[in-house]
Amino acid sequence: MSAYLGVDLAWGLGSDRRPANETGLAVLDDRGAVLDAGWARGVDAVTTWIEQHLGPRTLIAVDASLVVTNPTGIREAERQVGQRYGRWKVAANPTNLASAASAGARLLDRLTALGVTYVSDTDAMRARSGPAVFECYPYTTLVGVEELGYDVERPRYKRLDTTVPAANARARRADAFDDLVRRLRQTPLDPPLVLDPHPLTAALAEPSGIHGPTHKHREDLLDGVLCAWTAAFWERHGDARVQVLGSDEDLPADPVDRQGRRPVVVTPARPSQRRARG
Repeated sequence: MSAYLGVDLAWGLGSDRRPANETGLAVLDDRGAVLDAGWARGVDAVTTWIEQHLGPRTLIAVDASLVVTNPTGIREAERQVGQRYGRWKVAANPTNLASAASAGARLLDRLTALGVTYVSDTDAMRARSGPAVFECYPYTTLVGVEELGYDVERPRYKRLDTTVPAANARARRADAFDDLVRRLRQTPLDPPLVLDPHPLTAALAEPSGIHGPTHKHREDLLDGVLCAWTAAFWERHGDARVQVLGSDEDLPADPVDRQGRRPVVVTPARPSQRRARG
């Protein structure tokens, strides 16, 4: 049985005075059922949680910048997110070696020490002989999987809309979150996603409130689930429905790191979100 782990990693490392933000975590089995879910703070705690769930072919999807080699500016994979998903109002935050958002690189170091391999193409992912990890982005999953129905733009279940009064913005955000959970529960998906087996993810179907910290707590967990499901989706569909941004040989690319790893982001894609080839 393959297990799929999702990690919505808090990008900052935190400190003794100010702990890291919460990281949302989830595990799916090969039938899409949530086996475990929860939260952790800091790379050490996240690593411990992952280690407890590692198996012979575990595939881990992390929403955070894992391989960063550009001194300044934006990674090529992040640039391509905006180019190919911008119509859906999806863009990626820029990261570079000067960025404070370094928890992803720290986590990759810890996982490498545990024998987890970083994979950046479909052949390597499917040929893995042990646990493997890759970088994903939940927004591209949501707009890249046509069955979910986000044909115009991404769901606005995260940040508040600053163009409307705060109370209205919070209510709209809660509605968007609840609508997203309904779609995940009711849409026939391949591979399937079944939230009910675990009490924490089953509770995501309860109506959302407008309290900001409570919403963020639930949002992190949901994004952890989406990461895990992206891993299952990549294994199920491969290159037919997924693209690996930052890996095109005839496009600009960031340099590899000391271990020969290239910064890439694995993204489900509709045909219109793929690069047009002449």
